[in-house]
Amino acid sequence: MLTAYDYLFAEAVDRAGADSILVGDSLGMVVQGNSSTLPVTIEEMAYHSRAVSRGASRALVIADLPFLSYQQSREQALLSAGELMKSGCAEAVKLEGGEEMAATVEFLVQRGIPVCGHLGLTPQSVHQFGGFKVQGREQARASQIRNDAIALQQAGACAVVLECIPEQLATALSSELEIPTIGIGAGANCDGQVLVLQDMLGLNDGRTPRFVRNFLPGANSIEEAISRYVAAVRDGSFPSADESYH
Repeated sequence: MLTAYDYLFAEAVDRAGADSILVGDSLGMVVQGNSSTLPVTIEEMAYHSRAVSRGASRALVIADLPFLSYQQSREQALLSAGELMKSGCAEAVKLEGGEEMAATVEFLVQRGIPVCGHLGLTPQSVHQFGGFKVQGREQARASQIRNDAIALQQAGACAVVLECIPEQLATALSSELEIPTIGIGAGANCDGQVLVLQDMLGLNDGRTPRFVRNFLPGANSIEEAISRYVAAVRDGSFPSADESYH
C-alpha cells in the first residue's frame, strides 16, 4: 500500500504493482502544508479520492474518514463514508480507533461499506498523545492495542493499519488476527506495509521518520522507485530492523 492524492501519482502507483492506494488524510500535511491531519474536511477527502480513483484501474482505493466526520454517531459515520464512496469513488474507508469505534465499524459493514481500522499512533489523536510518539511500549498500552485489534476484527473490519508500535507487538498481532495487518513503523512481520508516497521518494523537509526509506536514488523514474518499494515489501527486505521500533 502507498498513499496518493491525485490522478498522475495514483496511475504510477497502480502501474508499479501496489495492491492498494490509500487516499490518506495525511494530505493535510503533505499537500496542504498543515502541521497535522486535523484540518482536513470530508469534502477535501472526497475530491482527492475521486481524482485518485480515476488513476487506479487495478489497486484497491481506500479513503480516510477525516477528523470529526465519524466520531459523533454511527449515522454521521455512515453519511461520511457514503460521501467518500459515492462522490469520492472509494472502494473502502479507513477510520481510527479500537473498541470505542467497534460498534460504528459493525454498523458500516452491515450496510455494505468495507472498513479498514487504524491503531497505534493514530494521527487524529496526536494532541492526546503529546506528539507523534511510538505507542504500545508499556504493557498496559500494548494490551489495549491488542484488545482494540480483536474488537475491530470481530466488528467486521477488512484490515487494520498498525502505526508506530514495537515490532514484537505487531508480530504477535499479525499472528493472532485473521484479517491482514498493514504496518507503518511496525516492523517487517505485518502482512503488508504502507508509506506516504512523498516520504518514499525523499520529498520531505528533512525530518525523516525512522521507518521511512527513500527508494528514489538509483531509480530512473518515480514509477521504478515505486516498483522497488513494492518488491522490497513483497520479499521482506523492507522494513529492516533499523527501520523498526523495539
